[in-house]
Amino acid sequence: MTLPLAATALDRRRFLGVAGASLAITGAGSFTMTSARASTGLRMTVLHINDMHSRLEEISGSDATCSPTASEEGRCFGGAARLASAIRGRRAELDAAGVPYLTLDAGDQSQGTLFYTTYRGKAEIEIMNLIGFDAMTLGNHEFNNGPDALAEMLAEAEFPIVAGNVQPPAGHALGDILREHLILEVGGERVGILGITTPDTVILSSPGPVTFAEEIGYLQDAVTRLRADGVHNILLLSHVGFLRDQQIAAAVDGLSAIIGAHSHTLLSNTVEGAPAYATLIESPSGRAVPIVQSYAFSRYMGDLTLEFAEDGAVAAATGDSIELDAAFEPDAEVAARVAALAGPIETLKTTPVAELAAPIDGSRESCRAMECEMGNTVTDAMLARIGNPEITIALTNGGGLRASLEAGTITLGDVLTVLPFQNTLYTMRLSGADILAALEYGVNAVEEGAGRFPQVAGLRFALDLSVAPGAGRVSEIEVMGADGWVPIDPAASYGVVTNNFMARGGDGYAMLASGAMEPYDTAIDMADALAEHLTNNAPYAPRIEGRIRQ
Repeated sequence: MTLPLAATALDRRRFLGVAGASLAITGAGSFTMTSARASTGLRMTVLHINDMHSRLEEISGSDATCSPTASEEGRCFGGAARLASAIRGRRAELDAAGVPYLTLDAGDQSQGTLFYTTYRGKAEIEIMNLIGFDAMTLGNHEFNNGPDALAEMLAEAEFPIVAGNVQPPAGHALGDILREHLILEVGGERVGILGITTPDTVILSSPGPVTFAEEIGYLQDAVTRLRADGVHNILLLSHVGFLRDQQIAAAVDGLSAIIGAHSHTLLSNTVEGAPAYATLIESPSGRAVPIVQSYAFSRYMGDLTLEFAEDGAVAAATGDSIELDAAFEPDAEVAARVAALAGPIETLKTTPVAELAAPIDGSRESCRAMECEMGNTVTDAMLARIGNPEITIALTNGGGLRASLEAGTITLGDVLTVLPFQNTLYTMRLSGADILAALEYGVNAVEEGAGRFPQVAGLRFALDLSVAPGAGRVSEIEVMGADGWVPIDPAASYGVVTNNFMARGGDGYAMLASGAMEPYDTAIDMADALAEHLTNNAPYAPRIEGRIRQ
């Protein structure tokens, strides 16, 4: 049982009951949850972040690196220095009040800016060391450069990495780094920390021989073992997404609270329409399990204070996601280190590429649910760069588009923020039936915000989300012929350009890997193709053309 989203959207001052708990949202935004359970006296605060994606520098409202002008005008958010200031300031308050605390990261520090491209995750780990984290779990993007590179990255960490369902092969360096669980002394009590990473990492990233245990079965066993050891206060660092977190809370008994990630969900009591911070789920034994998550890209810090009952249930809780805006003065020490790390890549970042006549929307909300401006721009760029009249269709995954672009002069650094994965253009011939299967698969998890959502050029289709996933959401597929739009022929073959990640079956596109005819990796970087397309069409203005009709 979860709090109704309608109540979240329509009534910001409310009292609701979940598993015998009462929840009040105050006018200031913070929630207060109490239950009939008696507190053991352990009261602690969890400061948490998730999905930072290498945003070491402050970001704009569109999650791209903030411009100097916007920074001077106080219109920037987040960044490592501002995050450090928020965390250190809050910890000082807690120290003065005698409240113990933990600082936790739910994964995906990696991938998203030139810091990761240049330093392969070590810069992000260095900043986490400076700030002082107590634990981190792994996100799927931690594996983007493979498990060997991940082991090198994590070897720099001065804090434990908890990822119990991640299973490296025997003898791999990750086996000596990853912790199955963590038990910390907090306020005189033992607190257990578990960590999980989405099993979808095998299709979302490049884990090589590393495998991932199914989450619920693993957690049921792990919680049982912790409780047998006398540990009842159990926090889960979870990188599986908000929907899956709710399923876990409802199925696994003994979890106290879940600190989530992966879906970039903003849980908030001040942002209209956002799911509640915390969202309460009833466990199998009938206790309220708070779930929290605080968006992504360093824009928010979660601030959750918990009081525990004797059996590890949460007896009381307060908190909210805190937006890290200009009210937080960047920490000087961390700002200086970020500037030093940025030095070697500053020339590359600031190289002008093109003028944009209007912003290009590349937001997660758009590109994982509908035709979006960035999807059209990138797929057009893919076709233009290939320049082969036999290649008439472009297909890319919305999850590979990582930022929007603002109007004005954009740089190569901006382009690489949109397309940070160094994916290459990959051509093939596909049957019309396989294209239909790819589109139908791509739209079957819109409700979860899955990154597989297809962005296209050279074809168009109708999308009906009232149809169940896999039951025919996609219809009226047309391709551009010599005389205009014509229905796709399932028996015919078509020239397609996609990215090498999807061509290998990434994001679950197995039909591309198995159905490809004449497959060829061009080794052309997608970011180079986008930069060239914007340059050749400057001043560029995006457009929505009805490629995906809803």
